[in-house]
Amino acid sequence: MSIEAIQTVGELWLPLTEEQRQLLTDNVSIRKYKKSDIIYHEGQHPEYLFCLLKGKVKVYKQGVGGRSQIVRMVRLKGFFGYRAGLVGTNYITESAAFEDTTLALIPLPIVKRLIRENQDIAVFFIKHLAELLGHADEHTVSLTQKHLRGRLAEAILRLKDSFGTEDNDKTLSIMPSREDLANLSNMTTSNAIRTLSSFVSEGLVATDGRRLTLLDETQLRAISKNG
Repeated sequence: MSIEAIQTVGELWLPLTEEQRQLLTDNVSIRKYKKSDIIYHEGQHPEYLFCLLKGKVKVYKQGVGGRSQIVRMVRLKGFFGYRAGLVGTNYITESAAFEDTTLALIPLPIVKRLIRENQDIAVFFIKHLAELLGHADEHTVSLTQKHLRGRLAEAILRLKDSFGTEDNDKTLSIMPSREDLANLSNMTTSNAIRTLSSFVSEGLVATDGRRLTLLDETQLRAISKNG
């Protein structure tokens, strides 16, 4: 594997010693996934830390009646899939490629060795896990206290903040299905469709198939904040 490929995981690469960089170079692999491919299953034993190099990934949990709840969407160059391995449990979530995706896979024994040997790496993962915990707390409050409009507005804005927009600064660079929006918002697909239609009629967003354009982001943020 090339040094250039390894350096894409820069937050891990930069604090390493030369010996640790060689260890990482010798053990990282690159794997490609097609859209909808499962990356790991709930209940599976963790083997790798994953880093998103290209594409988009969703982390979700299967719920009652076969419905799934999207826990989070992974940002570009984001790390995921390692928490269970660090605490010695099986996965409690699943993850899948939202579109064609390329990942860097680092074996968890290598990650644990780097954490033991390099304080900066240990601090990085503590901060990363703390950030995830904070986002999870906020998301829990949102799903339990906000009404449908507030939850859907928040889901749309989370996609924008995570993945950005196209050149017009308004159209999301990710194209979620109505089911995806429902799973992000903890509502049925039919409720997501109705709520999205009301946003369209009010001039807050425009839709073209799965393409979603934000027409009044200020009002969407107000709806999300007020619930």
